[in-house]
Amino acid sequence: MKQKIYILGVVTVLIIFLGTIFKVNHWPGAGWMLITGITSLVLLFLPVAVMNHYKAHGNKQNLLLHIVTWLTGFVVFTSMLFKVLHWPYAGTILTVGLIFPYVVFLPVFIITVSKNRNFNIYNTVFVLFLLALNSVFSALLALNVSRDMLHDSFNLSRHYNSVEKALDQIPEGESKTAVVQKIDDVLNVVGEYKDLILTAERTSTREWEDYARDLYRPDSRDAAVDVLLTTGYARPGDKLDLSMKALLKEAENTPGCEDLAKSLPAILDLRVKDQDIPSLVHHNVTNIMAWTVIYLDGIETNLKLIKATL
Repeated sequence: MKQKIYILGVVTVLIIFLGTIFKVNHWPGAGWMLITGITSLVLLFLPVAVMNHYKAHGNKQNLLLHIVTWLTGFVVFTSMLFKVLHWPYAGTILTVGLIFPYVVFLPVFIITVSKNRNFNIYNTVFVLFLLALNSVFSALLALNVSRDMLHDSFNLSRHYNSVEKALDQIPEGESKTAVVQKIDDVLNVVGEYKDLILTAERTSTREWEDYARDLYRPDSRDAAVDVLLTTGYARPGDKLDLSMKALLKEAENTPGCEDLAKSLPAILDLRVKDQDIPSLVHHNVTNIMAWTVIYLDGIETNLKLIKATL
């Protein structure tokens, strides 16, 4: 029986290891390998290993510890799988997986070993070391935006900014239509958002437009949300959504702009059906500081392209 458990454990670890290598190199099949490996780990290897250990060394006093040990492994590894594969609610589940060993497993472990006359302090030290290692690994998983992805994003913003500079060289007409005025209103809001965020990131809009570079907290969560709430609106992105919807309504009511009105929601990434969730929040770009600025750069460029055609 032990030999079969060892074989199952080795095969499971190899699948997870290969899945990790594939994931790091962005090779196809990585997700399925990680799903297969971690599912086998928490639903096959861990239950069998824990049950086998209980039959050999267990008793009524440590039955709860064996059950909690498997449950902790299930929660921790499942949360890591969600985070690695970027599944919905991964952040929340990873937070639960990070806290669970300390609030559930550790108390049960301490109570159980304290009743054992053959208590060995080294076992406790080893468990605490594993918990610390789990915390460090979970924290690394939380940094789910790699440096390469951020740099690619900055390159995208540099492209947006270069296009905008070229568009700014096009002379404007002497009279502005109502649609163009609404476009200018949205551009003002975008500029206000960028000024607030970039000031908080210890740079200026001029510096960013001349050369988009790494921000002070590029992968910080909720930092952009905190900054945008200073606009006086209940939710970040509300002011931008209102200005974009005003532009959409003006285009719908302006003769000759019917086709533009149909295309605006897609061009601006604007949600018109769900009034309760601002587009900037719905698309989760506020989760990452750098992505918020790049999202705003994209809207700004698209608006200036539309303006140049009117």
